[in-house]
Amino acid sequence: MNSSNKALSITELNNYIKGLFDNDPRLSDIWVKGEISNFKFHSTGHLYFSLKDEGSVIKAVMFRSYAAKNPFVPENGMKVLCHGRISSFVRDGQYQIYLDSMEPDGVGALYIAFEQLKNKLEKQGLFEPSRKKALPKIPSKIGIITSPTGAAIRDMINVSARRFPYAKIILYPALVQGPDAPPQLVDGLRYFNEANAADVIIIGRGGGSIEDLWAFNDERVAYAVATSRIPVISAVGHETDFTICDFVADRRAPTPSAAAEIAVPDTNELKNKFNNVIRHEAMIIERMIARHREKLSNLSASRILKNPQTLIDDKRLAIVLATEKIFSAENAKINEAKLLLGKASAKLEALNPLSVISRGYSAVYIEGKTLVKSVDQLSVGMHVNFKTADGSAGAIIENITKETNR
Repeated sequence: MNSSNKALSITELNNYIKGLFDNDPRLSDIWVKGEISNFKFHSTGHLYFSLKDEGSVIKAVMFRSYAAKNPFVPENGMKVLCHGRISSFVRDGQYQIYLDSMEPDGVGALYIAFEQLKNKLEKQGLFEPSRKKALPKIPSKIGIITSPTGAAIRDMINVSARRFPYAKIILYPALVQGPDAPPQLVDGLRYFNEANAADVIIIGRGGGSIEDLWAFNDERVAYAVATSRIPVISAVGHETDFTICDFVADRRAPTPSAAAEIAVPDTNELKNKFNNVIRHEAMIIERMIARHREKLSNLSASRILKNPQTLIDDKRLAIVLATEKIFSAENAKINEAKLLLGKASAKLEALNPLSVISRGYSAVYIEGKTLVKSVDQLSVGMHVNFKTADGSAGAIIENITKETNR
């Protein structure tokens, strides 16, 4: 027989090998542990990576349907314990492990998922104290999101009724554990905010295991709490229990009962505060009345009220003094003005040409109008006028002599 007739095609060979893997009971239900490397989260939701130990490596794949159920996100370097089956991919002729579950090796999956979400939200600033809202001092409406049948709601109602019975309790019933719990918790937060139905919201439940409390570690619940316009108090589990909801909320209460104590004031304490304020205000008013009485007593004993004529006489005297002061000031101004006027008159008199004429001088005018200041203005035969202190005279110019030594 020709050896070529015995030869298998590559596809036939790979299919044969795949059959060996798929028909081996041990390889169809196997647990392996190793370290994740070359991790890739595909856009389809499938996970592709390698598992390795000190001596070897194997390719691994987890399809979306299984990956969606995984509570944590795998990372490079993470040591994991995986379950699945070994099979061969016919096209490439490579065998790999197809995983249907995965858990951390040594540390719980829920703990890792908790830490991963906590780190993510912390980097986004959702835990910052600066974004926390203050709780109302005297709320009139308390919104509570929890199970209607649990002990937590009874404890919160009892504490609220004892401390501050005037506040109205509004319960939004919701599941507090299981896969259906997070959407209902989110719906409760949305309801109170959209309806403006509460002054403060308490969200929580009683104690339990980490699996029982896991709904309060859900990312959807965390964002709903962080974006709530109404202040939120987280009251999940016991004092030693911490959830993501606790970190995001505006206030964390160690227990549901403590949340009710934080949410409402104590009536007796309020009464004492009001009484203290009333006493303090009464003391202030009494002191004010005493001061006014003393002031009134001093006024009633004053000389003016006993003898009003004294006030009139004082005002008259003040008017007389003011009048004298005004007249004195006016006289001073008049005398000052007279002195200035005398100085100005003396200056004008010194500049008056008539005063010069009165001392024996004369002023010569051409045709009685133009004052002669130089012989250059005159000509022989010109008619001029002489102005003296007591009159004037006419003359005709007969000759002109001009002095050149000036």
